[in-house]
Amino acid sequence: MNIPKDLLYSKEHEWVRREGSDLRIGITDFAQSELGDIVFVELPEVGDELTANEPFGSVESVKTVSELYAPVSGKVVEVNEELEEHPEYVNESPYEKAWMIVIEPSDDSELDDLLTAEEYEAHISK
Repeated sequence: MNIPKDLLYSKEHEWVRREGSDLRIGITDFAQSELGDIVFVELPEVGDELTANEPFGSVESVKTVSELYAPVSGKVVEVNEELEEHPEYVNESPYEKAWMIVIEPSDDSELDDLLTAEEYEAHISK
């Protein structure tokens, strides 16, 4: 199981990478392995406002449809359009090719509610 140490994680299995003042977000290796083969990804539009812990999109696999939850609040400034044509990137490269959105956070203190790699590892091994 790949859990990069330089990322933050939500209990709903999203990862967050700080890039300057923005945050790049995707789903974890654990999440994609639990879902199975991803066949469709639904993401928000640039300009959409997200609220922490509220759904912002979904991923559909051969097994199920799962909602994606915003790890922090903010405005969507970039969307990974590649996932529309290549949802399999979520399975192949969850931390590189399959990032989902970039947001401009509205409250940096919400990052304090996220898990470190070690805390996330403990969370998924329960």
